[in-house]
Order: sequence, then structure tokens, then C-alpha cells
Amino acid sequence: MKIIVPMAGRGSRLRPHTLTVPKPLIPIAGKPIVQRLVEDIAKVLNEPLDEVAFVIGKDFGDQVEKDLTKIAEDLGAKASIYFQDEPLGTGHAIMCAQESLSGPAVVAYADTLFKADFNLDKSADAVIWVKQVENPSAYGVVKMNQEGKITDLVEKPSEFVSDLAVIGIYYFKDVAVLKQKLQDVLDENILRGGEYQINDGIEKMKSDGAVFKPGQVDEWMDCGNKNVTVETNSRMLNFIKREDAEVLINPRHTNENSKIIPPCYIGENVVLKNTKIGPNVSVGKGSIIENSEIKNSLIQEDAFIQNANLTNSMIGNFAKFNGKFTSISIGDYSALE
Repeated sequence: MKIIVPMAGRGSRLRPHTLTVPKPLIPIAGKPIVQRLVEDIAKVLNEPLDEVAFVIGKDFGDQVEKDLTKIAEDLGAKASIYFQDEPLGTGHAIMCAQESLSGPAVVAYADTLFKADFNLDKSADAVIWVKQVENPSAYGVVKMNQEGKITDLVEKPSEFVSDLAVIGIYYFKDVAVLKQKLQDVLDENILRGGEYQINDGIEKMKSDGAVFKPGQVDEWMDCGNKNVTVETNSRMLNFIKREDAEVLINPRHTNENSKIIPPCYIGENVVLKNTKIGPNVSVGKGSIIENSEIKNSLIQEDAFIQNANLTNSMIGNFAKFNGKFTSISIGDYSALE
């Protein structure tokens, strides 16, 4: 089994945090988004993972490539790195990894997280993972027949079609079939808003009789902007606490007259002095927090925070904050004092 992860976009809606770090590498509860995504897919698949192919931007840098390689290798898989030079859509991004497009594979966009416990229907030619939503007109949704097969993909329907939204994760029994159809899309220059889309490849597969079925997830979490990323961090902390799946508080941290209200993630070499942390706070390794009270926030590595009373905040790596604002968003190497 392979996992193909298109992630070449930096994430403009999450600026300033993505000016120095691509969005899929922003940490959620102490782990990069893309790492959590790949690990959770591997759990659902419940079978050996042969390869993880990442499609990134050329400007991401050597360290990103090393970090992604480690994520794959820690799962016992080969890491392949491909580049998308231009933002030409989901179909184009997948085709940038065409050397890896063979055999059974999952294609997953690295800006979403999920929780699921279902058996993948491998009798289908493909599975589109979906989540029931309250406002389907804001999403792409699937339409199904009485046999439970997907008949149509409808983008932001103005009238009710279905309340099962496509979350951006797909399984293909043989991803080489998708590769062939996406090549047809490129050759025929089928563009939507100036981009080549995966849906056009899927429609060509369906026209040839391919059977698509839904795989419904229990939870779907977005990381599109600051507010929803902070919310996703809080939800992930609570999932981990309930499942007792990970050690959230590193024993190698310093606590001087401070209180931690779980669930919280506290990284290695964090220093807390006269501070109240939590609930729903992640603090990256090496950060120092003094004389503060922080809840429902995401603080990355090596930050320095003093005299703060924060909620719904996101603070970048090596950032400094000392002030009276209560809800802030400051990027890497920034100072607000």
C-alpha cells in the first residue's frame, strides 16, 4: 500500500505561521499535521505501508525533505519526494508523483485530520472518504444510489443532494487507473478555474464503469486558518487524552510554581514559571512561559512568553510576547512586547 500526499501549497490562509513553515508541518498536539495524517491513515488501512510519496514546493528546503523522509521511515515505508512547480490544481499535483502511481494507494491532501474506525471496502475500485455535515452547500458532496455506490460528485450544491462531504482522502485499488485518466485530463486540457482537478479523473473512471463507494469518518478537522487550527489542536488533545494514545507531557520540562490543566501537550525542555497552562494548550519544545495564564492555544518551539493572559492564540517558533492582548496570532521570529 502507498500513500500519496500532495502538499505543495504553503497555506496562505494560515499566515503568518506559514511564511517560514509549510502548513502541513505546523504541529498539532506536538506532531506536524502531515505526520498525524499519515499515521492515522496507516492505522485505518491496517496493513504494511510500502511507500509515502510527498508532493512539495521547490522552495520548501532540505530540512522539510528530511523531516518528511523521517515520517515515512518511522512507519517502515520508503519516502519519495516530488515537486510541483506551479499551483495547477489537485490533478496536476497528483501527476507530479506519477512514478509512484501504481498499485493500491491512498491519496490524501495534507490540510485535514480525521478520526475513523471502519473497514476499507477493498472490493470497490475506489473509496472516497466522507463526513456527514450540517451545511452541505459549503462543500463538495457525494450522491449515492440505493446500492450504496457513489454516482456523482457535486461541488457546493445550491439544492440538497447529499450531506456527505468529501474530505480529501481517496483509496484506489490500482492508482495507475487514476494516473491514466488524469493524463487524459492533462492531454485534453480540461481546466476548472485554470487548474486540473482530481474530480475530472474520477469522472472518467466512473464513465468506464469503476465502482466508487464511501468511507465515512467519525471526525473531520480542518487546519485552514488560525481559529480552526487552534480548535483542531484542542480537539486532538482531547482525543489523545481519551484514547491514552500518546504521552502528552514530556517529563523533561521544568515546572516552577505552575499548574497544568489537562489536556495539554508540553514539549521537551519547556520552562513554566508562575504560570497556569490549560486546558487545550500545546507548548513546543524549548519554550519559556513566565507569569502567565494560557488556555485554548497553540505555542510552537522556543517561544518566550511573559505576563500574558491568552486564549484562542497561536504563537510561532522563536516568537516573543509580553503584553495585554488576549487573543493573538504572531509568526516565527516575531516580537510583540
